[in-house]
Amino acid sequence: MAGERERFLAMLREKSYEKKKVILSSGRESDFYIDCKQATLDAEGAVLTGRLLCEMLDMEGMPDAVGGITLGADPIVTAVSLTSALRGTPIPAFIIRKEPKKHGTAQWIEGTGNLRPGMKVAIVEDVVTTGASTLRAIERAEEAGLVVSRVICLVDRNEGGAEFLQEKGYRLEPLFRKEDVENA
Repeated sequence: MAGERERFLAMLREKSYEKKKVILSSGRESDFYIDCKQATLDAEGAVLTGRLLCEMLDMEGMPDAVGGITLGADPIVTAVSLTSALRGTPIPAFIIRKEPKKHGTAQWIEGTGNLRPGMKVAIVEDVVTTGASTLRAIERAEEAGLVVSRVICLVDRNEGGAEFLQEKGYRLEPLFRKEDVENA
């Protein structure tokens, strides 16, 4: 797995990291941007995402399901769910909307047919900055009766998100930190 980890880190640096001024979803200005979707939507990147996160989840026992906020988490949860099935231990994925559906069931979560109250779930993110959107995902999952047992991200920007989540009672487990991507 060490080779796969290094390969995925190289993909994040090559495809997802840009040194430029941007406004982040938190409203903060930054001089760099990490768009993990550029790597996770790549075929090889999706395979590596699934393998690396399943390995990470296995370390403390696989959750019953994996989910996260659209759009960054969509390819991640799909890769993890698919990889878990290929490994013979399938877990479903779910996607949390940023706003409830405006018609039909008006639900916040897609994939509820595969979920039941009390399931232990992992919330995944592509990039964590302040942790605010991660906390919203956690809250939505808990409102649906799910038990959030793990919080994982591909990249922690090291801008207070891990500390914020820790204050709320959740430990952020990053696959990589900003410095890893910058120095790859």
